[in-house]
Amino acid sequence: MSKHYLSIDVGGTLIKYALMDETGAVLDSASRPTPAISFQPTAEEKAQGRQDFENALTEIYKQYAGDLFGIALSCPGKVDTAEGVIYYGGALPYLHEFPAQTFLEELSGLPAIVLNDGKAAALAEFWNGGLVGVNNGSVLILGTGLGGGLILNGQLHQGSHFQAGELSMLNFDDKTFKLEEAAGMKYSPVQMIMAIAEQLGLEDKKDGIAVFEAINARDERAWPIFQDFCRHIAIVIYNQQAIVDLKRVVIGGGISAQPIVVEEIRRQYRDLLGKLEIFGDMITPVEIEACHYVGTSNLVGALYQLLLEEGKHAAG
Repeated sequence: MSKHYLSIDVGGTLIKYALMDETGAVLDSASRPTPAISFQPTAEEKAQGRQDFENALTEIYKQYAGDLFGIALSCPGKVDTAEGVIYYGGALPYLHEFPAQTFLEELSGLPAIVLNDGKAAALAEFWNGGLVGVNNGSVLILGTGLGGGLILNGQLHQGSHFQAGELSMLNFDDKTFKLEEAAGMKYSPVQMIMAIAEQLGLEDKKDGIAVFEAINARDERAWPIFQDFCRHIAIVIYNQQAIVDLKRVVIGGGISAQPIVVEEIRRQYRDLLGKLEIFGDMITPVEIEACHYVGTSNLVGALYQLLLEEGKHAAG
């Protein structure tokens, strides 16, 4: 009989959760709104947000209690996986310093882990996706910002401070070095879609369907903006390749379901290498593919981290 696990993925808008088995198969799944909070919350708002979040986790767990061997949690922010504590929870500041692992273990009496969402995506692709058999690879998530995770020497690379793969923090401006110049702000898919929507005169500035209709049609109002976006993603990939020498980068996030995204990033990457003269010849081009998982990668990767920890304890 297979073991069942609860995997939870906390996003800025939704908390997704799934009952899964040890192969990563989803047996049941659902979602609920993530507790909302203002951009600059007061201490009272943070406290209420934390309480609402804890209540949400409790209610999710109770749906599956009695049929579980462990709980895995994926979330934004810097996550100390060793201690199970979340820091700087991205758009969810009430997650800062939240001892998620302890909370879940005390709630359920079961083993639990907590993992950054970009790193979870990398583990999912390494386990059963586009990085299977790749000892050195990267996942680049085109979401609200630029998330990511690194697989180096066949293992998830978290870094000395659990910050490895935070591509949103890259900054290409050597004069002001302001937040708005950071890659996650300036070159996010959200900003690209909004800029094109503005050029198209769309009422809904987040209408990705209409935007990609224009992109696929090579609409002159949309195409140059999209090309510029893909060129900067190609620069991010080039910089990664120059530092850690990867075999493959897989592109994820909602817009990666559009084939033109990976196609144009590849084209921009080849064009970039062709303009670099000797450096372009020295660097072995990295393979660029679409992620295998769309929408469930964080759930799968968090589960895989839990299974790895379960294996370590069993071996010990």
